[in-house]
Order: sequence, then structure tokens, then C-alpha cells
Amino acid sequence: MTETKKNKTEIVSSITVRFAGDSGDGMQLTGDQFTDTAAIMGNDFATLPDFPAEIRAPIGTLPGVSSFQIQFSDSIIFTPGDIADVLVVMNPAALKVNLPLVKKGGLIIVNESVFNEENLRKATWEKNPLDDETLKDYSVLKVKLSELTKNALKDLHLKASEVERCKNFFALGMMFWLYDRELNHTTAWIKNKFAKRPEIVEANITALTAGYNFADIAEVIPNQYQIKKAILDPGTYRKIMGNEALAIGLITAANLANKTLFYGSYPITPASTILQYLAAYKNYNVKTFQAEDEISAIGSAVGASFGGQIGVTGTSGPGISLKSEMMNLAVMAELPLIIINVQRGGPSTGMPTKTEQTDLLQVLYCRNGESPIAVLAPRTASDCFIMAIEAVRIAIKYMTPVIFLSEGYLASAAEPWKLPDISTLPSIEVTHPKAEKGKTFYPYERNPETLARPWAIPGTPGLEHRIGGLSKADITGNVSYDPENHQKMTNLRAEKIARIANDIPEAEIHGPKSGKLLVLSWGGNYGAVYQAVTNLHNKKKKVSQVHLSYLNPFPKNLGDILKQFKTILIPELNMGQLLMLIRYKFPESHSIGFNKVKGVPFKVEEIEQRISELL
Repeated sequence: MTETKKNKTEIVSSITVRFAGDSGDGMQLTGDQFTDTAAIMGNDFATLPDFPAEIRAPIGTLPGVSSFQIQFSDSIIFTPGDIADVLVVMNPAALKVNLPLVKKGGLIIVNESVFNEENLRKATWEKNPLDDETLKDYSVLKVKLSELTKNALKDLHLKASEVERCKNFFALGMMFWLYDRELNHTTAWIKNKFAKRPEIVEANITALTAGYNFADIAEVIPNQYQIKKAILDPGTYRKIMGNEALAIGLITAANLANKTLFYGSYPITPASTILQYLAAYKNYNVKTFQAEDEISAIGSAVGASFGGQIGVTGTSGPGISLKSEMMNLAVMAELPLIIINVQRGGPSTGMPTKTEQTDLLQVLYCRNGESPIAVLAPRTASDCFIMAIEAVRIAIKYMTPVIFLSEGYLASAAEPWKLPDISTLPSIEVTHPKAEKGKTFYPYERNPETLARPWAIPGTPGLEHRIGGLSKADITGNVSYDPENHQKMTNLRAEKIARIANDIPEAEIHGPKSGKLLVLSWGGNYGAVYQAVTNLHNKKKKVSQVHLSYLNPFPKNLGDILKQFKTILIPELNMGQLLMLIRYKFPESHSIGFNKVKGVPFKVEEIEQRISELL
């Protein structure tokens, strides 16, 4: 009698998985479904999608590789993981690109079916890496994914190309078994997604189930792993991506202000999905406009703000260049305009699908004249929600354009988001002036606290006023070329932005309040820096972190904090832009940069190693 082998189940705290293949292999879809299931099973998670800029790069080539990484855990995590424990690759090119991103000893699941001479040549492999010593440091599982999928679907009447496209679900089924995941959510998603094509529903579910059963029965994977539920704050959670959180935050802010949200945009990666998300909410007092170019897009948003609504426009760095003149019109007219910049690799067209933080100086200074604008930056995907509300609140209260400086990494990254208690959201008060009998309306008569001018609705009897880009006279708003007036209005606009510091949270220190080293982070670097600093705390190392969500103006206590530390380390996905600002504004502080422009976020290990060197 033959004894059936029992797989050992091992409980682990966290796992990082990476799916990689050709851009047509459905790796983003596969990653999304794996992420959804992690969310449903109660894990904390963070994701990093990575895909080509080309709509359809040549099949099987290195530029055409698409990948999706997720770290999921039984505890709170802050990054998608530095390096993968498991890599699933669909072709030789995916292996070539992603091999350096797998830890030594990790598991690599390879679609052996396509490691033929032609595909190896396209991927620039001189020899088949499955047959030599290339993968000797890894645990390699060679699976004929394409052939197994074809065999599982042999009784279905599908085209060969349709059968081939199901192999990602076969691989997903294997991963679901490996990590003891449920199939229910993905099965339901398939039924809903392909409801009009029942044969595709049957094929994908069959492939998913076949992959799960293959991993279970074939005994090719020695261990099965379990990751228990994470202990999160009580509440209702959902998976959310940064651009989605931003869209919902804008809608919420408009609702809090009792205003219509108008979004004028021209499609540009990685900001395009904001328009797609908002367009779906047209029944929630949201109006969207896809313009013919970037200038028209921001012009429509300026018009919406002038008309008394929440005017928003979104773009990336190249679009900011084109929008600068209209941004200056909003500065001169002092209108509450929201400008979203989802940063990507540059310069020029650059790397549209890769992340950077290279537009900080651009949004601060790349306009003609003295043109101060408030700038804030979210730190995580879910933080895009509350910071969108904050951008609208500041814009309305101070009658100023506000730049929302996001990043490609945050835009498409996903994480759990605890639905907020509506009663805890900040109030957004809007007051429009009314005509008073016998009193002249002055469009630049300012609030003594905020220096904001009144937000008059055009067409209101008695509130007729002049608006435009020509220099404005104090109080009256008439065109003025008077030198003293120009100096005064320039000072007032700058002081108005400076006063926002009285209305934002002070900077907080994670770690000791003084010492040898402070790490000053901003934007999407928050998670990697926070985790690195926390890891070093656990090793009894004394290091602190301050994270900046407000970049203009800075929190008013920032200077006092910097004085308490011998060295300030500023990690940035640029060549030292915040570093330049800190050195200028706080010259007494000893600040140094840690810079990277590779199109990918910082790893925890990179930050931790640099801190250790300085300590």
C-alpha cells in the first residue's frame, strides 16, 4: 500500500510575492486578485505594480515585461517588500528582468513551456537558465503552465489564443493553494467580469481550479504556508489605490463644502485614472471634462473656481509645464484651484510608468514672477484621501491655488483603508459675499487672519468686479502698474501662503527628540523610512524620523526640531531638491542627501544601511 504524502503547513508572519510576465499575460489582473483575497482574509498588505510605458511592447522582450509585487502580513506593514520570497514568471524575459528582485533561497515558479530558443533570444539569454547554474541559489519549480492550462481546457471550444490567456489564472490557483487562500472572491469576480461570455467564465474558473488542484495533488511544492489575520484597529476596511483615494477625497471635500466638484483633465500617465474614477461618480455632484490639451484642462478648472465651484485639474510633470501660465492666472486672481501632479520619471516624456519625486522645485518655482503656491504631498495610498480634503480646505480658506504633489508609486499602489467616521472629517466653510446696499464691493479686501480675498460669484448683482492676469490694485482689483502697489500685493500673496503654517499640524518626531541623526522624509518615502527607523529602534539604535506632508509652507516647528540633531539625512527620489530647500531655509542645520532616480521606490534595506553608516 502506498502512503499519501502530506504537505507540511508552516505559519509565517509575512510573505512577498512577485508576478511577472509579458504585458499581455495579465500580471496586473493576477496581482489585483491576489491582493483582493489578501484583503478579504484580513491581512495587511502593500502593493507595487510595475508595467511598461508602451501600450504593446514587442512580445517576449525585456521592455515588455510587466510585474506586480505584494507583501501581505499578519501585522502592520508599510512597504510592498524589498525583495520577493516567491517569483512567478511567465517567460524568459520576465525571469531576466526580475531575477535580481528575488531573495537567495527564494522560490521561483517558471512557465517552462515557453523557454524555447526564440523566446530565449528575445530575452537576451545566451543559454537556457533552466539548464545551467544560473538559478543554483534558488528553489526552482519548473511547471509547464501553458501546456497544463491547455490540457485543463481541452474540452472547451475556445481559440488557442484565448486558452493561452487563461494561464495566469492557473498560476494564481497554484499561489492560492500555496498560501492557503480562498477561491470564492476570484470566482465571483470572474463571473461578474465576463458575464456576457459564459465560455470565458468557465475557462478562467476551470484554469483557476486546475492550478489549485495541481499544486495540491502533484506534490511539487513541499510546504504550504499560512498568514493569519492582521490585528487592525476595529472598523470597516476596503482595498484602495492612491488615485482612487484621491478621487474619493475630492468628492468628499466638495460634499463637505456643499459644492459641485469639477475636474478638467487631459489624459497623462500616471494621473489618467483619476479622471476615470471621478467620471463614475457623476450622480454625486461631480462633473468631469476630458480636454483637448493640458492648457484647456486647467483653463476649464480655473473657470469652475471663478464660478464658485471646486475646480480641480490633474496631470504629471510634463503637463505641469504646460499649465504654468494658467496656474499663475489663478495666483493673480487668487482663486481656490487644486492642481494635482502625479510625478513620474523625467525629463521630457521620460519614463511615464515609473515613479520619481523630481517635480518639487518645478511646482514651487517654475512660473514667471513671484508666484507662491501652497504644496502638500500624501505619504501613502490611503493618505491621498485625507490630504485631498486638506488641499480643498486650504484652497478655499486662503483663496489660493494648492498643488497636490503625489507620485506614480502612490497612484497605483494599494493598501487597506479604514473607512473614516464622517463626523471626524474637517469642516470646510464657504462664505460668498452678498451685496450690501450703499456699500461698494472690493474684490481684494482681505480677511485680517488669512489674508484671503472674498470669493464672489460672478453675475451676482452688486458684486461686479474686475478679474484677470494683469497686476491688481490693492482693495479695488483695478489694473495697476504702480510700483509700490506691486510690491505690496507681492508681499501680501507671499504672506498669505506663509500664514497657512498657522493652520496645519506641527511636525512630529518618530523616535528620540534629539540626537545624532534625524531622517527627514516626504511623500511616498514615508513607509520605507518609517520601517527602517523602527527596525533600528528594535536594535537599540538611536535615530529619529520627521515626515513632511506640507512642503509649502513647512510646519512652523520644523526649524526648532532640526536644531536638536547633529545631522539631517534627506532621502529623495531625485538629486536633492528638498535638501536644497532645507539648506537654504535652515542653513544652520547639517543636512545631507540620499538620492536615487531609478524609477522605483526606496527599499527599507537601503535606508537602514545608510542610517547605519551614519551612526
